[in-house]
Amino acid sequence: MEYNFREIEKKWQQRWVDNHTYQVTEDESKKKFYVLNMFPYPSGAGLHVGHPLGYIASDIYARYKRLQGFNVLNPMGYDAYGLPAEQYAIQTGQHPAITTVNNINRYREQLDKIGFSFDWNREIRTCEPNYYHWTQWAFQKMFNSYYCNDEQQARPISELIEAFPQYGNKGLNAACSEEISFTAEEWNAKSEKEQQEILMNYRIAYLGETMVNWCPQLGTVLANDEVVDGVSERGGFPVVQKKMRQWCLRVSAYAQRLLDGLDNVEWTDSLKETQCNWIGRSEGAEIQFKVKDSDIEFTIFTTRADTMFGVTFMVLSPESELVSQLTTPEQKAEVEAYLDRTKKRTERERIADRRVTGVFSGSYAINPFTGDAVPAWISDYVLAGYGTGAIMAVPAHDNRDYAFAKHFNLPIVPLVEGCDVSEESFDAKEGIVCNSPRQGVTPYCDLSLNGLTIKEAIAATKEYVKAHNLGRVKVNYRLRDAIFSRQRYWGEPFPVYYKDGMPYMIDESKLPLELPEVAKFLPTETGEPPLGHATKWAWNTETGEVVDNSLIDNVKVFPLELDTMPGFAGSSAYYLRYMDPRNNQALVSEKVDQYWQNVDLYVGGTEHATGHLIYSRFWNKFLHDLGVSIKEEPFQKLVNQGMIQGRSNFVYRIKDTNTFVSLNLKDQYETTPLHVDVNIVSNDILDIEAFKNWRPEYNNAEFILEDGKYICGWAVEKMSKSMFNVVNPDMIVERYGADTLRMYEMFLGPVEQSKPWDTNGIDGVHRFLKKLWNLFYSRTDEFLPVEAAPTKEELRAIHKLIKKVTGDIETFSYNTSISAFMICVNELTALKCKNKEVLSNLIILLAPFAPHFSEELWEALGNTTSVCDAQWPAFNEDYLKEDTVNYTISFNGKARFTMEFAADADNDTIQSTVMANEQAQKWIEGKTPKKVIIVPKKIVNIVL
Repeated sequence: MEYNFREIEKKWQQRWVDNHTYQVTEDESKKKFYVLNMFPYPSGAGLHVGHPLGYIASDIYARYKRLQGFNVLNPMGYDAYGLPAEQYAIQTGQHPAITTVNNINRYREQLDKIGFSFDWNREIRTCEPNYYHWTQWAFQKMFNSYYCNDEQQARPISELIEAFPQYGNKGLNAACSEEISFTAEEWNAKSEKEQQEILMNYRIAYLGETMVNWCPQLGTVLANDEVVDGVSERGGFPVVQKKMRQWCLRVSAYAQRLLDGLDNVEWTDSLKETQCNWIGRSEGAEIQFKVKDSDIEFTIFTTRADTMFGVTFMVLSPESELVSQLTTPEQKAEVEAYLDRTKKRTERERIADRRVTGVFSGSYAINPFTGDAVPAWISDYVLAGYGTGAIMAVPAHDNRDYAFAKHFNLPIVPLVEGCDVSEESFDAKEGIVCNSPRQGVTPYCDLSLNGLTIKEAIAATKEYVKAHNLGRVKVNYRLRDAIFSRQRYWGEPFPVYYKDGMPYMIDESKLPLELPEVAKFLPTETGEPPLGHATKWAWNTETGEVVDNSLIDNVKVFPLELDTMPGFAGSSAYYLRYMDPRNNQALVSEKVDQYWQNVDLYVGGTEHATGHLIYSRFWNKFLHDLGVSIKEEPFQKLVNQGMIQGRSNFVYRIKDTNTFVSLNLKDQYETTPLHVDVNIVSNDILDIEAFKNWRPEYNNAEFILEDGKYICGWAVEKMSKSMFNVVNPDMIVERYGADTLRMYEMFLGPVEQSKPWDTNGIDGVHRFLKKLWNLFYSRTDEFLPVEAAPTKEELRAIHKLIKKVTGDIETFSYNTSISAFMICVNELTALKCKNKEVLSNLIILLAPFAPHFSEELWEALGNTTSVCDAQWPAFNEDYLKEDTVNYTISFNGKARFTMEFAADADNDTIQSTVMANEQAQKWIEGKTPKKVIIVPKKIVNIVL
């Protein structure tokens, strides 16, 4: 009976659906285990073989935990909002919902073929109202909350509304956009709009003026990771920096908790370090600088106030409001030209680019420690969101300041005894302070740091700044608030209407506010977002419903928000919704959340380290503050799968001809290498007829072959349609089966590493499954396994495998597990193993890797339930103990022969037996050995 993978896989995929094999419910009698893959966006291209890598890895672990007796939640759904579907709508007129559903159907078809244990009963799609109801609900909760720094948690904004009429904001320690101060009398004298503007300063979801990546052609704001080299990743359109009024989330309020939480999760050190750097905690001081010949003062943040004596210039970010205030008429044209250049670059690009650029503002600031007038420059290496958007430059001890000073010929004053700054800056973390103040200079202030250690100088300066009211000691974070507005159609609508220019929330009971129909998906002619085309997009506050725009009277009927939410909105709490996806009363019920708690294993790419993984942790901490999420951290263990790279193939066309020469003959000609579709190449041998039919220009191609074959060249590159190296998993499944695909993807290398796809090796995995099949069926279709007592050799082989596979799955070393399977099957084949007990354990071990194959043989073994519900076999060390051990017998360190001894033989027995051996006597040649060295269970060395 042959291994007919097509029939087997089709049979079991249907059986799993019919029997609800992967449907899971809360079960208090079992320990829970929650496995989750990062939310996929369903693109039009469907899956290539690189996409399932993480899904297969997590599926193996989910199946393994189920076999260990855990109640496993392994859901799947779709991050269904996105710019590609909207761009396609703009190009074709097809509604993004239609495109998205078509793409999802294609994804689902492909995923089903690979045999995942997803509970599809819990599927969610972010574009469906019953899902984004809870995204809108969370946004409203954020709008109606502020962050209390004293209690380190979100609190209801109603507390401030109650407190302000009595106390103003005296004693309030809350996260805010701007430090303001007002009394109760001042609050009470303000209009409703003015009071709303003050509350906006504290809300966790707020409207604020912020610099954004604006793409005029796409008509929307883009996230940093959607911009590459100054153009949009999608379409390659120019992107500029622009200040806009946008919805923002006060992520920065949670900065310290985001840092602290990293101590409580099982993530890689490199990923934790990436998040730590992104959050960017630094302790320092805010210090006031006065502008020369002006009443203007501004604040800078520095982590090293002790270096104030070395400040020789100031630098403003191009976005700083100070730029317009400090730019003199003489410098205006030059400054404006510089600003025009820099607005085309994203902050990420500015951080990465080490080129020195800048322009002098024309103004000077007074150094409060030296009294010197130092020039104020403008440069894009200073970012608006860090500190105050203005820095004091100490070129002797900062490499970017040093490069700037050298480039523009500005003074460099060293502050550490003996340091050499002639070629580069000096990292002033240790040493004795000097030039603070400089010798021979009349002191401007009564502080001297000369002779102190760096550590002493830092402490003394902080005290001086506080005592003399020059500023304040402060902890600063690089982490910015998240921009939460997009000028797109295809996204979650904001549940917001506008009254007197200020936002108000629609009643919570009226959620969800559904996305309206529009005639066009482009921005309006007046520059409004696409929702500006909606004719029925106004809110009636009396009836609580969406009504026609013509009814807007700004008394009972008000305009609704035209922006939509960004891509990360729907993916920030989806792990909670999977727990309770059909609950119409809450995001997740308290009882269900109490059971599943958080994700035990999260699998996804490292590219989300500073985006999704920051936003979702913030979102969950906010929901934790509300008492909605029992756990503060959403993802306990995180595994980052590597990337499967493409293995491209090349043909070589002889210049000015349509003749193609095989790889090893190409050096005899002048050729041009051309990418060729890898799907018409097998083991680097080109299917010539398929190549001729691939493109019209190759119909009449001629070939110079070697040994009757055309051999292609190859290279490892990113898997991309443009390089024709995209391998569709459907083709692999059709040719070899899903179980072969699953095992081969894991066999390519460690899960966390990137590796090239190479179809050349897939035959070996397929042959392995056929060889394993032959342990169960003879060539005459006889079923071979029988009830019998297993031999010691069979028990040793299977328990060696149990130990290896169990350890490997726990560490995601699946590639070495598959090698171990191959070794075990070879051993059992050599032993002609037919033992039912041994082969049953083998199938259970294989089930997470090759589920269809394992189900078929598990049923053939007489089982009536799914192999998923078997029990993971226990490893017994006793079966691995050897009865005998082979020793290498050496003379003067040279191995001559081997001898077998009982495993428990003592050294005296071993030595006397060896010395009496006939072969040993031949090598001893009658001499008296000087000594005999015995390395237990390995070597006997006779020194003559």
